Amino acid sequence: MVKVLVKMILKENQINDLKTLVPELVAETRKESGCIQYQLIQDRDNNNIFFFVEEWDSSSSLEKHMNSPHFHRAMPRLEKIQAVPMEINVCNLFI
Repeated sequence: MVKVLVKMILKENQINDLKTLVPELVAETRKESGCIQYQLIQDRDNNNIFFFVEEWDSSSSLEKHMNSPHFHRAMPRLEKIQAVPMEINVCNLFI
C-alpha cells in the first residue's frame, strides 16, 4: 500500500479556480484501478492550504495515475494557481 500526501498552497483569490480545476481530476482518479482513496482537503486555519490525500494499492498504480491524461491536463493548470511548488510525500505504511 502506498500513501501520498500533497500539500498545495494557493495564491490569494484562487480558490474558485481550484474549484473548477479539480472535479475532473478527482472524479477520474477515483475510477482508476488501484485507487483506494483520493481526497482534497482544506486547512481549517488557512483557506489557501490544501492537501491531496491519496492511497494506492501499489507503486505501479500510482505511476499509472501520474501518467494518466487527466493528471497531465490538471497539473499545469494547478501549477499556475500555486503560491509555491507542491510538497509531495510518497509514504509506505509504517504501523
